[in-house]
Amino acid sequence: MRLLVLAVALALAACGGNTPSPSPSPSPSPSPSPSPSPTEDAEAARRIEADVRFLADDLLEGREAGTRGYDLAAAYVATQYRALGLEPAGDGGGWFQSVPMLRGTRQKDGARFEVERDGQRTALVFETDWLPGTNYTSGRFEITSPMVFVGEGVHAPELGHDDFANVDLSGKIAVYIGKAPARFSNDERAYYSSSLVKLAEIEKRGAVGVIAITDPRDEAKRPWALGARNWAKPGMRLSEAGKPVDDFPALVARASMRSGRADVLFEGSKHGAAEVMKRLEAGTLESFDLAGTVTLAGRATLERVTSPNVVARRPGTGALAGEHLVFTAHLDHLGIGAATGGDSIYNGALDNALGVAVMLEAARRFAAAAAPKRSVLFIALTAEEKGLLGAHHFARNPTVAKDSLVANVNMDMPIILAPQTDVVPIGVEHSSLAGVMKQAAAELGIALSPDPVPEEVVFVRSDQYAFVREGVPAVYLDGGIVATDGSDGAATMAKFLKSHYHLPSDDASQPIHYPTAARLALLNHRIGALIANDDARPRWNDGDFFGERFAK
Repeated sequence: MRLLVLAVALALAACGGNTPSPSPSPSPSPSPSPSPSPTEDAEAARRIEADVRFLADDLLEGREAGTRGYDLAAAYVATQYRALGLEPAGDGGGWFQSVPMLRGTRQKDGARFEVERDGQRTALVFETDWLPGTNYTSGRFEITSPMVFVGEGVHAPELGHDDFANVDLSGKIAVYIGKAPARFSNDERAYYSSSLVKLAEIEKRGAVGVIAITDPRDEAKRPWALGARNWAKPGMRLSEAGKPVDDFPALVARASMRSGRADVLFEGSKHGAAEVMKRLEAGTLESFDLAGTVTLAGRATLERVTSPNVVARRPGTGALAGEHLVFTAHLDHLGIGAATGGDSIYNGALDNALGVAVMLEAARRFAAAAAPKRSVLFIALTAEEKGLLGAHHFARNPTVAKDSLVANVNMDMPIILAPQTDVVPIGVEHSSLAGVMKQAAAELGIALSPDPVPEEVVFVRSDQYAFVREGVPAVYLDGGIVATDGSDGAATMAKFLKSHYHLPSDDASQPIHYPTAARLALLNHRIGALIANDDARPRWNDGDFFGERFAK
């Protein structure tokens, strides 16, 4: 039966370019849509569950970007769009926007990380202690160089912080610990934690490579070994004219290492590893030259691949129809990897089959309602797990006019494992979307809760950030933390992140509360309807941290 459903999905999706557009309808009243009946709620919950169970089925092999499993998922979503009567809005009037990428698969053979000091060499153990990065320009690297510790690799002069002051990086390897100073505000810490920002500053100063030491606080939450065992999984970069994008080619050699072996780098230097970690906790890190030299070597197989974003449009009507509100949810997950408990398929039920299913249900409501003033795009994005690549490609090269994008509403891994009365709107405080969110939530009787883990800086870790970087106001709707069944919502979230996040156990056997997911879809639709029918575009707040950096 599953193969029959798949065959139908593929057949329908293949015909997407000839799908007629929905007929324009009169503009809706600004009043809220009527609340659905209990029967409608139950039907919505069942539809979301059906989508999740298909997208998270073993048949799709974890939906890794650039694989057969992801392509099957993309065909399924395109079929759902078509069934709703949406308009294809991808390349050439079809459902898909092709995203060109370079795929790099690391090889263990030839990988080296050796520190030489006072005539003594110390070699770190591949996977156990360290992993090489991928050079997407040449596919291989080997370099011996002096090292400089640069704290957390942050240059923020407006905040009185510069990890690069008083050190010379020219021709050297920069060693840094991830994230950003704890004294920074959440927004500042989110921005300066981004590897794009760190590596740009390091490359600018003439370094030839980097070694990233994991933050010991992160390792306490998720051991190094849990991620390192999947070292053979390929990475990706966007490709333009056959060259990698956002890859900082002057940084020839890259490596990451667990904090427990940092002593190898700091031995014989101004501060030992234990002292550095104490200073990290105290917020008093300083930069200094490290004794000795390091040899880094690595090799990867490079391939050109494409993977599609799946794009649909609900046309607006009237003078604002040329403007677009963008709903997004990433469709990809991690594919097949290291086995846990005998299971090697990383199904990604919550991350992010559920987010896609919620977006599809919101799209259903838009398709059934009168046409809004603005047009609405629905995009199932590829390669979020590879670095937000599908989102970055669309935000930079949209299939509609770039200046027509007015806002982004993103859905990613809503952790809905109990009945909830709230949602967590990530990043809503940056723009006029805060007022929209409050109005929509109040109309539906949904509470708004603050981010329970602001230190995780998730505002820069999901697809909305690609739109933010292009100056588009955005919000990311996460599941809530207030449960009605007596459970501790924050504890449930923490348990999922520790025990199931990015593991094969994130599958359809998780106790997803689909009625709550249906209500989240209703909230998405109401937020979208308010934005799409407001004569004024959403705008960044005056003086906002992200608005100042990107909107101008």
